[in-house]
Amino acid sequence: MEKRANGEKQVASFVLSLVGGILILVGGVMLVAFSPIPWYYGGMMGGYHGMFSGYYGMMGLFGYWSYFAAAIGLVSGLVVLSGAIMIYTRPAKSVFWGSLILVFSVLSLFGMGGFLFGGILGMVGGLLALFTPESRTSYAV
Repeated sequence: MEKRANGEKQVASFVLSLVGGILILVGGVMLVAFSPIPWYYGGMMGGYHGMFSGYYGMMGLFGYWSYFAAAIGLVSGLVVLSGAIMIYTRPAKSVFWGSLILVFSVLSLFGMGGFLFGGILGMVGGLLALFTPESRTSYAV
């Protein structure tokens, strides 16, 4: 296991990014679960004449775009989760993993964003990995 220059790990950025990644992933799964089924247009909760009377069921006008948003949520959640794990296991590369977490946490906001809370936690965890003093290595000249 790699150690940082000062031998410490970034536990705060790991925990925040891990919880954010889990929430983003759950948000993506929820979008998949409530997305319209293209071959099904009936039933009580949607369809042409259902209780909520939307063409695409419970998601209303969101329609097939929900699949795209779900894919963004699932991929972003997996990348943020793996980045959080890599921050903890390879702390010497935390700047790279923190920037990856930050980018995919912002990208997750175009999906469901982990109920918005997951995206914000991921962004804070990524910023902590980037800008804490432990992430900077000191070079002796």
